[in-house]
Amino acid sequence: MKDMKKYIKKIGLVFLIPVLFSGLIFNSCSEDDIIGLEPFNQVADASAFTTPELISLTINGMYNAYQIGDFNGGNRGYPFGAAFVQQGDNRGEDVVNWYAFYGFTYQGTYNATTANNVFYWSDTYRAINRSNIVVEGVMQAAEEGIISQELANSYAGEAKLLRAAAYHELLKMFARPYRHTPDASHMGVPYHKTPFTTVASVDEGYNVGRHSVAECYAWILEDLNFAEQNLPLKSERSGNQRLARGTKEAAAAYKLRIHQHMWNMPAVITEGLKFITGPYAASYTLHANPWDAFVGGAYGSTEHIFGMESSETNYPSVNGALASQYNRRNLVSMSPIIWRHEGWLPDDKRRVGSSALEQDDRMVRWISGRILTDKYKRGTQMDDLSPMMRYPEVLLNLAEAYAREGDAPNALTYLNIVRDRSLADPAAQSYDLAADFGSDAINVLEAILLERRIELVMEGSRYPDIHRLQHCPHHPIDGVPAKLAQAVPPPEAFYVADSPYDPWDPYWQAAQNFDPPYVPNSVFLNDGPYEGPLGVEQIPYDDHRFIWPIPQSEINANPILATQQNPGY
Repeated sequence: MKDMKKYIKKIGLVFLIPVLFSGLIFNSCSEDDIIGLEPFNQVADASAFTTPELISLTINGMYNAYQIGDFNGGNRGYPFGAAFVQQGDNRGEDVVNWYAFYGFTYQGTYNATTANNVFYWSDTYRAINRSNIVVEGVMQAAEEGIISQELANSYAGEAKLLRAAAYHELLKMFARPYRHTPDASHMGVPYHKTPFTTVASVDEGYNVGRHSVAECYAWILEDLNFAEQNLPLKSERSGNQRLARGTKEAAAAYKLRIHQHMWNMPAVITEGLKFITGPYAASYTLHANPWDAFVGGAYGSTEHIFGMESSETNYPSVNGALASQYNRRNLVSMSPIIWRHEGWLPDDKRRVGSSALEQDDRMVRWISGRILTDKYKRGTQMDDLSPMMRYPEVLLNLAEAYAREGDAPNALTYLNIVRDRSLADPAAQSYDLAADFGSDAINVLEAILLERRIELVMEGSRYPDIHRLQHCPHHPIDGVPAKLAQAVPPPEAFYVADSPYDPWDPYWQAAQNFDPPYVPNSVFLNDGPYEGPLGVEQIPYDDHRFIWPIPQSEINANPILATQQNPGY
């Protein structure tokens, strides 16, 4: 991993003697408490898996690693506390970065030493190593009779679910998509299944290069199959753990996503139907209104399948927490490109918003006519669940698979399930197969891809879709689309002045230097697609900037990776 002999000092920190804060929140000791490998081997390996209680604390520590990250000591939430949302959004065109905070990502000016991609790599691999330590440790504990084999398998399933999700993040950011070569034989990322806990294992890690994308995806599915087989059902967990700890449903939903990126649409359908007519059919439902999924930090939601838990005392710092960056600090807004898309109906409930604070029945906020998301509402507590997987994505993935297989009726069925719950008048506005699409599955597919952008906006899904859709035979994307300049956009980018459809005329309100009062369930309307200036140019698919470089520190440390840098860096 990134300078492994340095980071090996941090690998097992939460496995030493965890510190109990309010609730069951654990932080690690400081790096200064650990000197080299010896304390890790003698303390962590000797004690972390010696009692059921310590093993339970170790599992909490593993989740903490995936939620907090390091980012040079800054705890920016890499990868799953917040970073996957922020980086996935800012690499795409459906948000506008207002200030310099995400500038390298947003403008595509990163290089092999830029902090965002360097720590995306190193923090993710550090978390993966925690998973590998857990898998080895719990299996040994089962052999020694400390815990049952069933419980060991369940814990290992949690570790492998997180490991699979983490490797997929790395593949999306640092490797070309699955279809880049006919057999996915192009370079993926180094895939490690054993922990780095000794000098010998670290030295071995220095001599592992990039596995092929095909190999990586096969191992991801192997992990997810194990996880689904051995994890408990959602109904067997309680409280926040129903969403924030691994379940069979979470593993199956991730398998569906992985098959989608592999373009294995029959497998997507197989996994998706588990949630419709199969073993998980009763596990999730859509809320009556879209905003209900995000109330109270989303922990009571019936449509969140998996996410990383935060709390008032354990969150990815002010510079990482989603509600801090996207709400309290207002660093990133929605883009007029998606906000004014002609396919997003003016009275769609996902446009409900106001300028008031802390409103539950609201999807967006607006500041002097500019639109910001309100999915992450807990700007003070910063304890929103990070949306790693929601049921609407399962339904839309299923719809897309049917459309690509030529089954227009089933494709439309699952598209309408998601879209209809946000329509002001579903009876009149719901899609009709013949009238709206000429009964053509490829036309339905176009609507499904748009619905993904609308439903999942500012949940980190845009760049992953851009990545996989490069080789779509029907509606391809060429590289990263052009986007608005990095700056606070003018109000007119979101609205047309004196629009007869605008209930409050935000231009006048902005000129008066105050926001309109909150009006429950009021909607914000647009007046035609955005045709204004774009300040960040398209990054074509064949441009080296389409994917991130392997960090220079990793290149310097690993002689094999030194020959495998992504071309152009």
